[in-house]
Amino acid sequence: MTDLVVQSLEPWDDVWRRNQYLIAGLLAQDSTLRVLFVEPPDDPLHALRRGRVPEFGHGVRRVTDRLWTLRPLKVLPRRLDGRADERRARAVVAAAAKLGMTSPIIWVNDPGAAVVARLSGWTSLYDITDDWLAAERPEAERARIREGEQWLMRNAAAVVACSPELVRRKSDQRDDIVLVQNAVDLARYRMPTTRPADLPIGRAAVYAGTLHRDRLDVELCLRTAAALGAEGTLVLVGPDALPAPDSVALRAGGVMMVGAKSRDEVPAYLQHADALVVPHVVTPFTESLDPLKLYEYRAVGRPVVSTAVAGFRDDPSTVVVDSDGFAAAVTDAMRSSKPFPHGASGRGDDWSARVTRLRSVLDGLR
Repeated sequence: MTDLVVQSLEPWDDVWRRNQYLIAGLLAQDSTLRVLFVEPPDDPLHALRRGRVPEFGHGVRRVTDRLWTLRPLKVLPRRLDGRADERRARAVVAAAAKLGMTSPIIWVNDPGAAVVARLSGWTSLYDITDDWLAAERPEAERARIREGEQWLMRNAAAVVACSPELVRRKSDQRDDIVLVQNAVDLARYRMPTTRPADLPIGRAAVYAGTLHRDRLDVELCLRTAAALGAEGTLVLVGPDALPAPDSVALRAGGVMMVGAKSRDEVPAYLQHADALVVPHVVTPFTESLDPLKLYEYRAVGRPVVSTAVAGFRDDPSTVVVDSDGFAAAVTDAMRSSKPFPHGASGRGDDWSARVTRLRSVLDGLR
């Protein structure tokens, strides 16, 4: 039996991301594997400041017969509670012990959670999905991330990264980083679906992904929506992590925000888009990414328009333009688009190959 504790940057919910696809695939391939998935802690004070309903964490919950989740609670800011991270780490160790996981492998996705690997002494795998040191963060948070990453790069038994750029950036600290890129569930994204009821009448330019200032160019979205006018509607599909004033401005500017959709719903929005768009900022942070949407967009074969960001910039089927030409390129793409499944038969990178590659890394740690 193999036990795995996953320190994730995302919750286990209906909006599937890299971790969930990989873990689901590993569980399907290995009938002896058990997983405790540790979600980011609930921060009720932060939620209240953002005008959201606070949540207060939860103990171990069963998702399937071999998968459990745990959501810690952050009671006070770190500046007021210097031992909060250590207490949460010990709670993770206790939760694993409750499940009979005495010597699990710990898969760390959040470098800030290196404290769990350090205190537990468990064999660790560091999965680098973003260069958080290149993101705009308060200096105290950046220092905490830097400290955690440095510890993991020195002490993790194995390190994987999702993009060639991340491998390049981190190779001065480790020369054995394994590249495990993102992918798509090809069969599901290529199965024809009905048009979602909340897509607007007329043409739609669709963006799919978490709405966050680290990636999304809010000003470009506003300019694009205004320039499209009667030609079509810019539709944003995904969880809204924007500051409240940004969300208000987008809606007021004619951008349709349909919110988070489950993994089973997302393919329909992509298949029925007249164009798929990537209005991303181009920064050192976005240069580190291997965008999940690159593989999802590719799978459905719709016209794609993107700013010059990593992944899309080198994709021959993507129209890459600067922000000044973005709206015009989107309009042209919508006008020339043909219905799905036209264009959806090209190459694709399925998650099954990535799961096999990651499993070989885990097998080396057992």
